[in-house]
Amino acid sequence: MTPKRRVALYPGTFDPITNGHLDIIQRGMSLCDELIVAVARNAGKGPLFSTDERVELVREEVGPLVQAGATIQVRPFDNLLMHFAESVEASMIVRGLRAVSDFEYEFQMAGMNAKINPTIETVFLMASDRNQFISSRFVKEIGRLGGNVTHFVSPRVAQRLETQFSREKQVRIAE
Repeated sequence: MTPKRRVALYPGTFDPITNGHLDIIQRGMSLCDELIVAVARNAGKGPLFSTDERVELVREEVGPLVQAGATIQVRPFDNLLMHFAESVEASMIVRGLRAVSDFEYEFQMAGMNAKINPTIETVFLMASDRNQFISSRFVKEIGRLGGNVTHFVSPRVAQRLETQFSREKQVRIAE
């Protein structure tokens, strides 16, 4: 009998995808046969990039991993995380933790998710030392104010941020 394929889901807004996200993706691959990076459509967070742009950015960033043989899908979702996990037959949710402040929120979320579907495990991966301080929110703030974000994101993402901030500036000037 063939063992069931282990599918893991790594959900997030990825606005934008950072080196910290990529670290969790790479390390999460060792836990499963297939990793689905689930890009939330969460308009309530006021994302800088549209869902389609974020999906595209994540696909570009994981492209080298896929070319090296990793089984990774990148998919948008706009429903309850556990319903999405069930629809893709995921057996685990992968979450990254940067600091103690992340743990409290993630712990509560894992508890709620377990009540919805106790067969799907939540697995926490601690951020590596070099990525513990990176957050998409800080990357956007630094970039928007003209700071160098190349230590936190790939050159491709840094360029997309620069282009997006340039567009924002043009709109503000035109108003």
